[in-house]
Amino acid sequence: MHEPNKFIISFNGQEGSGKSTIATRVAEKLELPRYYMGQIFRDMAKARGLDLVAFRRVCDNDPSFDKKVDDYVLKLAKEQRRFVIESRTAWHFIPDSVKIYLKVEPPVAAERILKSMSAKQNRGNEDSYLDTVENIKESILKRRKEDSERYLALYGIKQDDEKNYDLIVDTTKLTIEEVFLRVMQFIDLKNNG
Repeated sequence: MHEPNKFIISFNGQEGSGKSTIATRVAEKLELPRYYMGQIFRDMAKARGLDLVAFRRVCDNDPSFDKKVDDYVLKLAKEQRRFVIESRTAWHFIPDSVKIYLKVEPPVAAERILKSMSAKQNRGNEDSYLDTVENIKESILKRRKEDSERYLALYGIKQDDEKNYDLIVDTTKLTIEEVFLRVMQFIDLKNNG
């Protein structure tokens, strides 16, 4: 049961599904703060002079890094009543959030990521060989598998199990605008229901 005035929206999804774009747009539309846990991992990697590939290997053997992020998620949920969060595990740690999962076919995801990297050149802390659709596809599938195995080992949860979410949107054949409209319609129902 939702507490009065409490409204937290948690996003998870596959790489290249548009989750960051949609989470950002939802937060802007609803004038809510947005928290992106992936950035915390990137910052932790950078602070240690590691790229994400190397840092994920460290995390596989040292769960304290996951715990730092999880503790931050729990702290947010205790201290704030209304926000948007993009996280692999927020649906688990904030069970009363509106849980949204975006999925996409791997070849389409890889094309989107390559296009975004080419346009923004914003993934300098990522795998250095992400220069073709095929390499990106392999990387995102490997990363997803490693993350899923880590969360299963740490918490006994399956992050990709669609039963964990209130709304699942396959973005493979949809525009960003179409995804945004579907997500907002669902959020409006939940918020006003």
